[in-house]
Amino acid sequence: MVAFGDESDVPEKRRIRYFDDDEIKQARRSSMGPVMSKSTSTGLGPTMSRTMTSVSIRSIRSASVRRQSIDPASALPIHYRTFSHSLEETKERQIQEALKIKDKATAELAELEWHKITPIEIYSRLRTSQSQGLSPEQAKMRIEEYGKNLPSAPPSHLYKDIFGYFFGGFGSILLVGSILVFVSWKPLGQPPQQSNLALAIVLLVVFFIQAGFNAWQDWSSSRVMASITTMLPDHCLVLRGGIQVELEAFEIVPGDVLFIKAGNKLPADVRFVEISSDVKFDRSILTGESMPIAGSVESTDDNYLETRCIGMQGTHCISGNGLGVVVSTGDKTVFGRIAKLTNQPSSGLTTLQKDILRFVTIICSLMLFMIIIVIALWGSYLHKVHPGWILIPGLIVDCVTVAIAFVPEGLPIALTASLTITANLMKRNNILCKSLKTVETLGTVSVICSDKTGTLTKNQMTASDCCIGTKKMTAADACNEKQTLVEGTHPILQQLRAVAGICNAGAFEASTMNMALADRHIIGDATDQAVLRFSEGLGSIHELRSIWRKRFDLAFNSKNKFMIRVSSLIDSRGKDLALTAQEISSFNEQNDMLLMIKGAPDILMGRITSIVNEEGRISPFDSNIRAAVEVIKDDWSSQGKRVILLARKLLSADVIKNDPSDSEFEREAMHHASTGLTFVGLIAIVDPPRDEIPEVVRVLRRAGIRIFMVTGDFKLTAQAIAQECGIITNPPALVHNVSVLSREKVASLDEKHIEIKYEHRWDDPATSIVLSGPELISLNENQWDALCRYQEVVFARTTPEQKLRIVKEYQARDNLVAMTGDGINDAPSLKQADIGIAPGSGSDIAIEAADMVLLESFSAIVEAVLYGRVVYDNLKKTICYLLPAGTFSEFWPIMTSVIFGLPQVLSSFLMIVICCFTDCAAATTLAYEKPEANVMLRPPRNPKKDKLVDWKLLLQAYVFLGGLETLSSFSMSYWYAQRRGVPFSALWFGYGAIPEGLSQEYVTSVLNEASSIYFVNLVVMQWFNLMAIRTRHLSIFQHPPAFNKATQNLYLFPAILFALVIVFIFCYIPSLQSVLGSTRVPAEHWFLPMCFGMGILLADEGRKHCVRRWPNGFAARVAW
Repeated sequence: MVAFGDESDVPEKRRIRYFDDDEIKQARRSSMGPVMSKSTSTGLGPTMSRTMTSVSIRSIRSASVRRQSIDPASALPIHYRTFSHSLEETKERQIQEALKIKDKATAELAELEWHKITPIEIYSRLRTSQSQGLSPEQAKMRIEEYGKNLPSAPPSHLYKDIFGYFFGGFGSILLVGSILVFVSWKPLGQPPQQSNLALAIVLLVVFFIQAGFNAWQDWSSSRVMASITTMLPDHCLVLRGGIQVELEAFEIVPGDVLFIKAGNKLPADVRFVEISSDVKFDRSILTGESMPIAGSVESTDDNYLETRCIGMQGTHCISGNGLGVVVSTGDKTVFGRIAKLTNQPSSGLTTLQKDILRFVTIICSLMLFMIIIVIALWGSYLHKVHPGWILIPGLIVDCVTVAIAFVPEGLPIALTASLTITANLMKRNNILCKSLKTVETLGTVSVICSDKTGTLTKNQMTASDCCIGTKKMTAADACNEKQTLVEGTHPILQQLRAVAGICNAGAFEASTMNMALADRHIIGDATDQAVLRFSEGLGSIHELRSIWRKRFDLAFNSKNKFMIRVSSLIDSRGKDLALTAQEISSFNEQNDMLLMIKGAPDILMGRITSIVNEEGRISPFDSNIRAAVEVIKDDWSSQGKRVILLARKLLSADVIKNDPSDSEFEREAMHHASTGLTFVGLIAIVDPPRDEIPEVVRVLRRAGIRIFMVTGDFKLTAQAIAQECGIITNPPALVHNVSVLSREKVASLDEKHIEIKYEHRWDDPATSIVLSGPELISLNENQWDALCRYQEVVFARTTPEQKLRIVKEYQARDNLVAMTGDGINDAPSLKQADIGIAPGSGSDIAIEAADMVLLESFSAIVEAVLYGRVVYDNLKKTICYLLPAGTFSEFWPIMTSVIFGLPQVLSSFLMIVICCFTDCAAATTLAYEKPEANVMLRPPRNPKKDKLVDWKLLLQAYVFLGGLETLSSFSMSYWYAQRRGVPFSALWFGYGAIPEGLSQEYVTSVLNEASSIYFVNLVVMQWFNLMAIRTRHLSIFQHPPAFNKATQNLYLFPAILFALVIVFIFCYIPSLQSVLGSTRVPAEHWFLPMCFGMGILLADEGRKHCVRRWPNGFAARVAW
């Protein structure tokens, strides 16, 4: 077991385990013996191919794990089945659940017999063939017969959804409050008060309105996410009409001949008809098996779920390759049948949801505390000393009002709106986020570890140079010498062409062979494509492969960093193309074989003992020649080129101990390739960086995010590309290496020069270091501490284990890490990272393991990070807006009434109107706020320290804003009463006493007017508060709400107009005035609040100016 760091601190579901060679051998001994493959369509006997060696990946989740659907009340309903590709022990409970489901499905699958019949009978029953596959006409008829390869829609859970619409969020509080107020009206009300009836009805109406909004929001967000899910179709390679074609998964039908390779997710149930000896499948998603299962052509079990000759939909091929015939699609697959028996697991709370839950818990605790205080004061004092002041119905209404006032009803609506907006923005930028966690975490990412090929570079590889012997030439010059190849006068170039074309996993798509070489489509990875085009430019690939038959393949992987192909001769012409005159005479065409190898020069150079010189003869690979080749390799690498070494070795019949079809031949081939190789040449491949990458790196660095390169390429190549991309900004002489990392803790020196803190400025001098994978193995904790403080790091020649360790080491030092990768072996590090990012062109396993998929350019990550921060910012603004009037300013009228005997200067009904109408609408519009100009100039948020609601925000909301709004509203109300002859001194500790000389009706009328003034004062001041809290740092003139598309939020103005209309409805309609006790408001009490609101706006402008002017001053330290 390979383990790095302290495993005890890593959750079980995220631990990664790799198997060493001894464990693999032991697992093979316990499984079926070697299985011979069937003949290929060429009719040339058995051919075997291999793709992976000892790196095996398996899932840790059970059959119940599918793409999760998240409740729209807390997140967006994204239907994605995700599962981990970790190598740690699967949880026993999950395995047991999977086994139970499997047992239920076994009976349903008992009638199937695809696994019991021979491949020949499979072809016969499905009317298909291995050489031709289905014809287009057959495929069209079967689509009509079997339908598309899609699962049926999941059950709707309509009643559960409806229940969530009504009682999700704060719906239950509204309903309970409405019921209690109805009870206060009748039977407790003696006589019943119409205002209580109106209040109960309003609460009930709001209860239904919020349920309707939740339902609409669910429908709206579902539409958004449904459109997003179509952005990443699954593709597969099938044989149609004798031609390999790439189809979307839903287009395949029973009878299709499917090509399977490592990294593929099986799109349907298939019967294997030809496989490599090392093919393995991760079935844990369906069967609970904790280890990869070897494939087989012959049936190994009568149980359809246990046999190894069936590949099941949704499982992954993690090594090897093969050929299969599709036998079931859609709901008829094992996955489709089992899906009917499973329920999707509930989703856990994300970081942001936990923050919101923490805030709501604090608010609800305060609410309960205040309600208890009100009840305690009433029971112990008021009810005894002033029994007529607050009766039981009034007490109930007061308690309900406190509850409604403290709870921010607009928060769930604003949260859901934020998520929908973000989902639309992600879709617009071709970013597929699988969960809300992804968006949230992007706002806190401090380190991005990026793969090079295809992420930072264009993944458009072309051969630029080649080296034969010690002679360099450009690829164009080599192609110009094509005539010498035809004439046989350039034997060494012929041999380079032969090894490049034969030892290659790529293949031209038959339908594009009539196109120009540069335009032909090649099935294979980018490196193989470049080498294959180079070889085709020198001569026909079809010719090479028709005279040399593949007998064994060991595909390139990130552990070995080379590919092996063993071939035997079919046509004697092949000797002249691949061998020297010295070797031709001793080569036995019938029994000898040729081992060809292609890979990393630094890995293979030590295995070479001879070289084909420029004259085409074999000579020793001495130190002088080795040094000359090293110079060429290093020169090309320093230019950012990927260098591939090609070599070969003759295998005479007497040294071959096993048949190539035997599973033991892999070990033998590795042994043969370990020494005695003959150097044929080098090929240099260029893969230019994407045009936008330098700007992306610059923007991310200004945002306080360190972006590193983690690649399998040679160190010099990686460093050169990193400098082109802007990841390394220092000249080579100032780039550190492993020697500067002291094994002792030298805090005074290291921390002075290379410590990175959140306040590190993007334009400060950066420290750079380049390390290779082997160097990482020897680092101790002190060296890792020093390494993790560098601003610019390139990790070269890394293996999957080392990528995983890099992620874990940075996480252990309180960094939030995003990892990008597209390969099979990237899956463990993608799952371990806080955010796993895969390109849309990546392998199925990488895409499944990732949290986010970039369907186009890597530059989209800038938008993703931006809006990850904006979601957090806008929710802070929403809370800061809701608390002053909707909580603080409404709470004090009740408490002053209970404690000081003052009349409740703001009626309970008008409190509810503010909470559920005027404030709620405006709070929702804050979700549409555009990013402030400095969002990407701030350091990333530290989720351990920076909470959604902290003391700074409460200070702003309660003391600064809430205090001013409460004080001015109280002043205006009691000043108006004083002017109308109801002095404040008579009301203070009056407990309902009527001032002398005034009637009850007159005092009630004045206090109703004062209540309406308090209400209007809050509503109007909140308009200016809305404008003030739109920005946390910038002035309203720097971030105007209108007339600037980059900053405007035109929804603010309809929200203000809506609040104005609500005021006129409840205060100016005579029929409602008599019921609610509201009144018209004098004109001056519309303009005075505007003055107070302008004061709030100007005071906040001054605060923001101080924050910007003195970033380390007191105002900045207490800024929210």
